[in-house]
Amino acid sequence: MQTKKKLPCMETSKSCAQPGGNSVVAYFSMEVGLRAFVPTYSGGLGVLAGDTLRAAADLGLPIVGVTLLHRKGYFRQSLDPVGNQTELPMAWNPWDHLEPLDERIQIRLAGREVHLRAWRYCLQGHSGGCVPVYFLDTDLPGNVPEDRGLTGALYAGDSRYRFSQESVLGLGGVAMLRRLGYRNVRAFHMNEGHSALLGIALLREIRGSGSLAQAPPEDLERVRHLCVFTTHTPVPEGHDKFSMGLVREVLGKNQADFLEKSTANISGELNMTSLALLFSRYVNGVSHRHEEVSQNMFPDYPIQSITNGVHAGFWTSPPFGRLFDRRLKGWKGDNVNLRYAVSIPLEEISAAHGEAKRELLDEIGRRSDVHLDPNILTIGFARRATAYKRANLLFSDIERLKGIAAGAGAFQIIFGGKAHPNDSGGKALIKEIFQAAGHLRGSVPVVYLEEYDMALARYMVAGVDVWLNTPQKPKEASGTSGMKAALNGVPSFSVLDGWWVEGHIEGVTGWSISGSSGKGEVSEADSLYTKLETVILPMFYDRPQEFSAIRRSAIAINGSFFTAQRMMLQYVYSAYDFKEGGEQEGL
Repeated sequence: MQTKKKLPCMETSKSCAQPGGNSVVAYFSMEVGLRAFVPTYSGGLGVLAGDTLRAAADLGLPIVGVTLLHRKGYFRQSLDPVGNQTELPMAWNPWDHLEPLDERIQIRLAGREVHLRAWRYCLQGHSGGCVPVYFLDTDLPGNVPEDRGLTGALYAGDSRYRFSQESVLGLGGVAMLRRLGYRNVRAFHMNEGHSALLGIALLREIRGSGSLAQAPPEDLERVRHLCVFTTHTPVPEGHDKFSMGLVREVLGKNQADFLEKSTANISGELNMTSLALLFSRYVNGVSHRHEEVSQNMFPDYPIQSITNGVHAGFWTSPPFGRLFDRRLKGWKGDNVNLRYAVSIPLEEISAAHGEAKRELLDEIGRRSDVHLDPNILTIGFARRATAYKRANLLFSDIERLKGIAAGAGAFQIIFGGKAHPNDSGGKALIKEIFQAAGHLRGSVPVVYLEEYDMALARYMVAGVDVWLNTPQKPKEASGTSGMKAALNGVPSFSVLDGWWVEGHIEGVTGWSISGSSGKGEVSEADSLYTKLETVILPMFYDRPQEFSAIRRSAIAINGSFFTAQRMMLQYVYSAYDFKEGGEQEGL
């Protein structure tokens, strides 16, 4: 048996959200991205969760995070020379990074008692604040092999495995918090619907051994008073659904009877988003545009919006961090100070970007045998590889791309992103990019970097010259990679969807990709090519001072606003309902 190592996260901080202290917010997320070496995330949802908790630590907020351990991580991506993706195991040892806790709990799933433990990671804030993140783990000797694997792989397995995982997160998360001593939780924040069963756990606490199906309206209202829900998915097929037969088999009669009678039972399936809506007093989308889309999807519930943000300190590259330290005192403690980037001389902006670009190209050289030219306009595109992200829109007309490069100026393109193992369309997109790269060889260098993770993302969002985003409207709920790029003076070139509707000022913070009604992708591709050829490339090569001014504006306007710090303050005042000098009753 391994023994406990002395880890930084084991040092107790008085500013941590302590069990038995004042009321706390419990933030539940199926995935949380803390560091690349703790692979408990797959992409944007988990990285956002990590940024949320980092910002809470900076602000000294009484928040705790709850997630699953994911001992097998997501997967490690391998790409062959023609772009075929192979998934490899993601081996990591929680003993190297997390603190194992002694507390144990049990929850009942599929007629069996499932034993859980927790591991802790303490996020240290800029000013000494601390947020503990608890990772639930079922890999214990008292469990049968099927149950020991429930906290194994992220987003893997069949419906039974996924629903059991979500049961561990929702039911087990509440039980573990109680065992750890968190008795006064002022708000349970569900980051997406995966943790919606926490509402069942709270209702059981109120009802005791009584029938959940017979719960009076005032009991449901007590649960709603405690729950906050952030939805991230603007398309119906993206919301988790499980057959009521499976729900009854896993959760048992008392809980299934309630769920079958509830509005979350839609045509014989438990809709986890609908369950989260049922249990929540405050619901928000992750951009103004997403609020509109979500309200149309769920007209029976009032939906607000709090636009996502990114953690400025984490995503600002070292070259820009040093520049901001010198020119914008206190920017890490108060991200609004980034607004004063308007006063930074353009030559210093250019120099910092040049250093970040060299670091990216050096990293690409270390990872591959590709050596790109630092003097050429470099376009970055890194997303989960799936159909609606449309990574292939740029390659709609290969010959036109060649002509643009020959006439308006050279450019090179860097791609990154994983396709879910079961997403055949996403895997086909990666192969299509490899094919396009072959057709463009000798005209436009194209490189697809495998194993895109938080570590590689920090290089890419800082080192490219333009950040490209081409989602199919209105399927981009928010998007945060362009926000990270803006912190590093990288303007976005994007379809007007998600956060870019709010952050876009044409020719100031970047450029939009438009499209004529009825012409769809053909029109959008034409807009992309036209602006690249007539606006972006000529400015980059012929008017570099103007390009540097756009870099500076991206920092001052978008970098200063689209931060996790601003986002968390909105949650504090709009969703968590903190009252200065007073305490809200929790449970």
